Amino acid sequence: MKLQLVFFAAFAMLLFSATAIRPAAAVEPDEVLTNPALEARARTISSQLRCLVCQNESIDESNAPLAHDLRVLVRKRLLTGDSNEQVKAYIVARYGNYVLLKPPFIVETYILWFGPLILLLSATAAVIFFFRHRAYLPSEPAPLTDDERRNLSDLLDEPDDNMGVG
Repeated sequence: MKLQLVFFAAFAMLLFSATAIRPAAAVEPDEVLTNPALEARARTISSQLRCLVCQNESIDESNAPLAHDLRVLVRKRLLTGDSNEQVKAYIVARYGNYVLLKPPFIVETYILWFGPLILLLSATAAVIFFFRHRAYLPSEPAPLTDDERRNLSDLLDEPDDNMGVG
């Protein structure tokens, strides 16, 4: 009972630490806008844009120089009066839909949306095909017929002419 309690406590601590730890934002102090409303909008937009260097992080979380440049660009566009959608459209026009962490559901991005499902279905079909055809294979070879035994015996009894020195 005590061992179960220890495992439960360890699991609870692990779960808590995994949910409590979040990546620190990589926004540098010189990037932060003085207007809190604009800064909040910039953070919202930055959290939706993919770092093209890191690929699994938003530009808000990435320390890559390109992410820094994109964060500065987002803030410049906001200072010129662009809306959130205009800023994202501007960056997508320059870098493509791949820069969005959540790409739109259009023909060009179908492979991003359906690729994992296609791979999973293909792998499942391959496993099923493998095990079904494996079931049809005989586990032991069929015994030799009398004719096959005679032929084998004749082949084994004949001396090989190629083995002689010559």
